[in-house]
Amino acid sequence: MPPKLSELEHIKERSRQLRGSIAAGLADPVTGSISEADTKLLKFHGSYQQDDRDLREERRRQKLEPLYAFMLRARLPGGVVTPAQWLVFDRLATDYASSGLRITTRQTFQLHGVLKGNLKPTIAAIHHAMASTIAACGDVLRNVVATPLPEQSGLHAQAYAWAAKLSAELAPQTTAYLELWLDGEKLVGEPEPEPLYGKIYLPRKFKIGLAIPPLNDIDVFAQDLGLIAIEEDGRLAGFNLAIGGGMGATHGDPTTYPRLAEVIGFVTPEQLRAAAEEVIAIQRDWGDRSERKHARLKYTLDHRGTEVFKAELERRLGFALQPARAFRFDHNGDRYGWTGGEDGRWHLTLHIESGRLLDRGPQRLQSGMRELARVHTGDFRLTCNQNVIVANVDADDRARIDAIVAAHGMDGYRRQSGMRRHAIACVALPTCGLAMAESERYLPTVLERLEARLEHHGLLDAPILLRLSGCPNGCSRPYLGEIALVGRAIGRYDLRLGADFSGQRMNVTYRENVDEPAILDALDPLFAAYAAGREPGEGFGDFLWRTGVLATPAPRPERRIAAQVPA
Repeated sequence: MPPKLSELEHIKERSRQLRGSIAAGLADPVTGSISEADTKLLKFHGSYQQDDRDLREERRRQKLEPLYAFMLRARLPGGVVTPAQWLVFDRLATDYASSGLRITTRQTFQLHGVLKGNLKPTIAAIHHAMASTIAACGDVLRNVVATPLPEQSGLHAQAYAWAAKLSAELAPQTTAYLELWLDGEKLVGEPEPEPLYGKIYLPRKFKIGLAIPPLNDIDVFAQDLGLIAIEEDGRLAGFNLAIGGGMGATHGDPTTYPRLAEVIGFVTPEQLRAAAEEVIAIQRDWGDRSERKHARLKYTLDHRGTEVFKAELERRLGFALQPARAFRFDHNGDRYGWTGGEDGRWHLTLHIESGRLLDRGPQRLQSGMRELARVHTGDFRLTCNQNVIVANVDADDRARIDAIVAAHGMDGYRRQSGMRRHAIACVALPTCGLAMAESERYLPTVLERLEARLEHHGLLDAPILLRLSGCPNGCSRPYLGEIALVGRAIGRYDLRLGADFSGQRMNVTYRENVDEPAILDALDPLFAAYAAGREPGEGFGDFLWRTGVLATPAPRPERRIAAQVPA
């Protein structure tokens, strides 16, 4: 007997290629929301329905519906944005959003607080700016991320071209997006075919990331499909394939867990497109469609076995993967300030705390970036660490760029602590419906208190990776932080320690469900020991393992649910 499908699988199947009744819901003037089924389909178009959780109880007492609004996410492969596109997103954030622009951990923009009636004009404006929101969310290939600024700009150009190619060619083919948001011709008759995704798309979201050693600034092992570019004799020889990464988990459910991707082999550039498509297709066919908590590729691999998956991939491709090529990662943070490219152009990386571009006191990030976009002749690169690179600057323009940055208080990276420069936080409250605790709003407070302890121990400049998450789903990749706080409830977190600085080892739980005083009390003696006993160049996470503060982690739980199809 085939397994029972989850309700969302039925919603997708009945959706007429992602149309549902979204058009009618958008036109309904009585409510600021759309139906629950349509909210699931809206994700495929790049939007989540949310409400302001700070106001829920007050509005309930006033017998008002929740203050519904929508988060809208763009699809920007590789995080590349032209100045003209930046100005469009800036205008939309000013006209329609409630809290500026936000750079996400997948190299794209989010707009929060967009009211239902403004969704269509916002998406249309993004389209006319030669960008899109299609498949920025949903059970499809999400925004393809890529190293934004490696050592060799020539190699980066090839890597970015592959990110753009995979993003375009593996996107959903439905015309529902044009029909709903751009007044395209309505479909008549049978829905158009989806050659890759079929009628019910993937079991869950799918993420591809492309890294260029020695920089792992995209956390390539957190991806469903990680692509590690291999350079030989000054050219792009191909890519190592790493499969099965994923950061999501559920508190109290040991059958869910974060996982790092495994390297299974090497393909040439000519083979990459087919390999990526077939990995997605196998997950489409083998992934769990009865329990969404177990529907990511990582669980498929742990149930079927990586070698079985690899054999099926090679069978479908019609050729064997080559042995993986040697590579080395030494860093997964961003490098701030100016760096030069091999073509004589310059690139300036700016720190954007939590990715939030707003004007707050002396830091006028949104205004400053707007001014830069008006004069910059290169482009901008959004990073997976929520920062922005002013890229491809002529040497003669550096002084003008520096002046704008300083005038708007955007040069804080010069004075910030090592921890602050490498901190990442998800949005969490008040808009994320999954949040259990604060994250973005808590980051400034916890950073200030941690920095006081670090300064006391002479560690203020130590580059320690801090990740905050309002829940265990892992949007901020908390399981790859040397220090991570994973929300349990308001004011309470799991304290996790011990990842490395290159994104190749996950952390482990050190204290469970603790408040801020307990977190600070636990970390203070560890900072003292690190200051006194670290070896030259040794990271905080490495120190904790070397000195025995952290014991060998328990094995990852096995996957024990029924298979979708026979092995």
